[in-house]
Amino acid sequence: MATSSTPTLDFQTIAVIGAGAMGRGIAQIAAQTGATVYLYDTNHAACLDAKKQLGAQWDKLVAKAKISSENASAYLGNIRVAETMDDLGGCELIVEAIIERLDIKQDLFKSLEAVVTDQCVLASNTSSLSITAIAAGLEKPERFAGYHFFNPVPLMRVVEVIAGLKTEPDVIQRLQRFGSAMGHTAVIATDTPGFIVNHAGRAYSTEALRTVSERVADFATIDRVLRDQMGFRLGPFELFDLTALDVSHPVMESIYGQYYQEPRYRPSVITAQRLAGKVLGRKTGEGFYKYEDGKAVVADEAPPPLVADMPPVWVSPKAARRPELYQLLKDLGAQIETGQTPSAQALILVAPLGMDVTTLAAVEQHDATRVMGIDMMLNDSATKRRVLATNPATRPDIRDAAHALFARDGKAVSVIRDSGGFITQRVVACIVNIAADMCQQGVCSPQDLDLAVTLGLGYPLGPLAMGDAVGPTNVLEILFNLQTVYGDPRYRPSPWLRRRGALGLSLRHEEI
Repeated sequence: MATSSTPTLDFQTIAVIGAGAMGRGIAQIAAQTGATVYLYDTNHAACLDAKKQLGAQWDKLVAKAKISSENASAYLGNIRVAETMDDLGGCELIVEAIIERLDIKQDLFKSLEAVVTDQCVLASNTSSLSITAIAAGLEKPERFAGYHFFNPVPLMRVVEVIAGLKTEPDVIQRLQRFGSAMGHTAVIATDTPGFIVNHAGRAYSTEALRTVSERVADFATIDRVLRDQMGFRLGPFELFDLTALDVSHPVMESIYGQYYQEPRYRPSVITAQRLAGKVLGRKTGEGFYKYEDGKAVVADEAPPPLVADMPPVWVSPKAARRPELYQLLKDLGAQIETGQTPSAQALILVAPLGMDVTTLAAVEQHDATRVMGIDMMLNDSATKRRVLATNPATRPDIRDAAHALFARDGKAVSVIRDSGGFITQRVVACIVNIAADMCQQGVCSPQDLDLAVTLGLGYPLGPLAMGDAVGPTNVLEILFNLQTVYGDPRYRPSPWLRRRGALGLSLRHEEI
């Protein structure tokens, strides 16, 4: 990166208002472009401390041989501490990173308009407030935009560039180029609740909460399943504990409210109650997990049961459309029945997509006491864990036999209570559906959506790529069946998903 002012930069002199963690991070990456960066905060001491911390951060990078000592000195020299707001008059860009309150942000930008030139671009790092609403009181709302970074800014290399209703296109283009100059991937979003990343991330948390509220499985099991089956780096409840409920629950409520109680974004009483009880996560020592020395205390999984007399296995004809299930049973040494109906001793196996085990047992007129479900949405070879589901009538000996059988080769097995879509199916389908609807609304391009989510949330695939990997028609079947099981409009498929699924198109396909 440059160590002095670079003529090609869209902004040579910028200001960052707010000297907290976000402000410091934005100032760091901006100074590393060679731009002059003013730090301003109503608490002047916070700015001095922020500059000191930035110097220490660059010294650490020198010690790790990530940058030279000359670069570190130059970067620190690019940082200025503003005494008053009047010191910001010559800035070409001002980025605000203060408290998430609309009235306070509006007052700040009105004050700035009296100080800066007409050419100065004003931007907010807000994560949840409307860009149009913040700009509503400005004389020149066309020079105002959202510039949403993620914490920690130097490591989370994505920034959302958001246009309000009156933002000029040139402002967005300049902010996008400057984001790239700072080493970040700049994605463009329209001014909608949650923008891209916080909007797309709704399903992972809210559907996991809904699943646990049905007592399908406990927190640790849901986390294990989503990590091991789909490859998420953190389970939803681990993520809640990391971000803390005093941050994540208000965002859930905000997006739900801004979308006028759209069922897809419905929050949960579980997090509301825990927030009220100040059981917030790691920072309070207790969240969905308890923490000792900063590490979650998680009980070990119980070993698979020992079963002496393994019953034969009969596979439902609808499950038989997955030939890999038969191969898996053969590999595990199961005794497979091939008759049109199961014997009186057989373990009856179903493999629903979106439907629950109970409904299939009833519709197919099986002896429900011997019916177990297995999640076959993903190829068995692609996952680290198998998930089985009982129904309310399943006998304990049948449950234990199925568990023991599918654990024979050493792969982890979770046995859960009955649920439409098991765990992974319903969470993934909701993630894909919300992403598809974001494209339908024109929140962003399909490419920017997948890019922003993989960088901002660390998903193993972008939501649309995830839907393509599972198969759009499979995702549709899961959602239609979830609607049948629960009768909840939360699961209605987006038109974007319906049409591409019906035509066999990629979910990333844009219409001409």
